[in-house]
Amino acid sequence: MKSLLAGSALALALLTSPVIAQGMAPFGTEHDVGYAGLVWKAMEAANLVGDHAIKSRPYDGTPPHGKMLETFYTTATVDGHTGTLIVKRNYGPEGVDAEQIMMDPGKHLGAITVMFQREAGYDEDNQNWFWAKFLPDGSLDKNAKGMQLAGRVAKGADKGCIACHSTQDDYIFTTDAIGPAMQ
Repeated sequence: MKSLLAGSALALALLTSPVIAQGMAPFGTEHDVGYAGLVWKAMEAANLVGDHAIKSRPYDGTPPHGKMLETFYTTATVDGHTGTLIVKRNYGPEGVDAEQIMMDPGKHLGAITVMFQREAGYDEDNQNWFWAKFLPDGSLDKNAKGMQLAGRVAKGADKGCIACHSTQDDYIFTTDAIGPAMQ
């Protein structure tokens, strides 16, 4: 009986969660996937991804992003809204160095993680950031449950994009890289 009550309490808590109560997944929805496609196109237009992507010298990374990273900060217009765009190229495997990546970035690129600050009202709880994790070919990566990593990724979870970045006042670990024009 005790476990039945505990299970019922958990089910009630899950059903009254704002996201589940509205019948929506917190991320990876059809809308999120479509919007991620628009973000990818904006990154292509800015030469941040693809065959002609601009390059910088990779630096030592930290989990969960990769052994070596390149990070770009800019603004982009997606679906009529102009916002801050942060693009992080995640390289590996263990032991790869900056020179190897610069010689053949495609060989070492594991993923491209993105933050785009959407319009007011998108996700006020998390400063309206849209999150995506792309594979090098522009398709979206998936979590262990098969959900595409786009939108409010891991909202309400103890781990994941939002949980980690919410430890920073502006959700950005390198705030000195964002100039006043981008804020």
